[in-house]
Order: sequence, then C-alpha cells, then structure tokens
Amino acid sequence: MRSNRRLRWAVIPVAVATTIGLAGCSPQELRGYLPGTAGITNHTDSIVGLWTTSWIVLLAVGIITWGLILWAAVVYRRRKGQTGLPVQMRYNLPIEIFYTIVPLILVLGFFAFTARDQAAIEADPGNPDYNIEVIGKRWAWDFNYTTDNVYSAGIQAQERIKDGDDTISQSLPTLYLPVGKKIDIKIESRDVAHSFWVVDFLYKKDMIPGKTNHMYFIPEKIGTYAGKCAELCGEYHSLMLFQVKVVSQADYDAYIASQKAAGFEGQLGLEYNVNQNLPGTTGETEEG
Repeated sequence: MRSNRRLRWAVIPVAVATTIGLAGCSPQELRGYLPGTAGITNHTDSIVGLWTTSWIVLLAVGIITWGLILWAAVVYRRRKGQTGLPVQMRYNLPIEIFYTIVPLILVLGFFAFTARDQAAIEADPGNPDYNIEVIGKRWAWDFNYTTDNVYSAGIQAQERIKDGDDTISQSLPTLYLPVGKKIDIKIESRDVAHSFWVVDFLYKKDMIPGKTNHMYFIPEKIGTYAGKCAELCGEYHSLMLFQVKVVSQADYDAYIASQKAAGFEGQLGLEYNVNQNLPGTTGETEEG
C-alpha cells in the first residue's frame, strides 16, 4: 500500500512538468525566446539549436532534481505519533559518485558542443563574394564596401527624435547586404572599444582599437534588422544604433550605384581614427 502511495507522489511532479512542456509549443518557445526567425543567416539555426537543446537538458535535470526533493519530503515526512530521529546514514558511495559524474558529463558536453558551433561560426570559409569594413566610432558607424569601392559615413547619434517620427530609422547608419552571398566583414574601431551586434543574427563581435576582427556569414533572408553597440562606450552608447538591410542582388547593385552617383566612391581611411599612437601600431590597423 505504501509503495503505491510513493509511486503516486513521484508521478505527480513528472505529470505536471510534462503538461507544462507540451503547452509551450509556439514558435517563440521553440526558439527559446531568442529574437528573429529561422534561417536569417547560415549560422542562426545552429545557435538556436544549441540554446534550446541546452535548456531542454537543464530543464530535465531540474525536473528530476525537484521531483526527487518533493518525493523525499513527502514519503519520508514525520508522521503522526513518530518521535525521535530517523535512521541516520553516513554516506552513500554510489549516489555520491552519481552526483559527481553526471554534472561533469553535462559541463563537458555543453563545452564541447559550444566549442564546435563557435569554431564553425568563426572559421574563415575563404573566397568571400563581398568584403565590407565596419568601423565603430563614438557614436555611429562607418561602412566601407571594399569590394565595390564605395562608402557610407554614419552621422553621430541623435539624442532627440519626435515621437512617431520615422526619421529615426531613415537617419540610422544602414548596412546593405546582398542575400545569399558570402560576406566577410572586417571590424575596426576609431576610438574606444565597441561591439558590433546585429540582434537577429544572434552573434556579436568586439571592436578593439588597434585590432582587426572578422565576421563570416551568409545572409539568407531578405529584411531589415536592428543593430546596436553592445559594449559600453561612453555617454551616448545607448544611441549608437544602426540597421542592416538584406536585399536582393538587384537592389544591392542599385544602392551601390546610388552611392557612386552621390560621390561616395573610395574608402574612409584610418586618418579619422582618434588613436594614432597605440602600442604596436604605426598608423595602420594591426591584423589579428
């Protein structure tokens, strides 16, 4: 009789957890509440997969742990008429080995899968279709379209914009990318540390003065995506915004042509950098 009661109390938390899990089936929950949608770049789905799988494993561990705690609290509770202390156990070697081995396996597993996906994201695939240089500056962005020899200079962050005024999106520095093309973005800073973050791309990269970083990806879904600086860089850090427009090849070519027609041919060079005497540099950005 008592074994049936124990089984019932063990089944209840598992049933509750299963019900909650089955209820969370919307696309937002399936993405682990990450921003964006599936397939924005060739890397986003692997990032979402790593994130959601990690949470599923951790939730399973949590459910089992809390289920055992509740089960033990109910089954081994003090009953009416009982006095004194229960039988005391010094230790249980199998359980202690289990508590040591399982967390170790989990930590090593998370590390291995994270390292695998990060290595794939960071690997240079070579032979990019387009080379683009993104330069962070307080508090805006410059874009050099190296392959096409044109540029776009971002204006400093605007502190006051009327509510509902669409000029805020029109005045943001905008990076144009052709859909389905292999992109190599060279990342630089003109002054202090910044961080290049396109939110829906689920990846960001630090911009360190005197050092060059790279991002490699293929934008796979046409759309407009918000970007921002993700490294505290001064008074107007929160206004250091930009946007990325992933467009068709025809629209990209039209944009490049419009920049040339407007006289924005060439490249914005290092002469605009604030730091001209960084250790280990001679006026040229160190590759790294």
